[in-house]
Amino acid sequence: MIHENIEGLIGNTPLVKLNKLSELTGATILGKCEFMNPTSSVKDRIAMNMINEALASG
Repeated sequence: MIHENIEGLIGNTPLVKLNKLSELTGATILGKCEFMNPTSSVKDRIAMNMINEALASG
């Protein structure tokens, strides 16, 4: 997939089923792969929102 800018990469991280934990608990347990964000951080989405709000408010 080709994105026009880095913003399209932020927050679109996949979920992975954690099989062992799912078996142990009897529930489907998913892990979100936040390390796949551009800077490998959960803070990417927060930073993007802060920048967008600052730009919108002038």
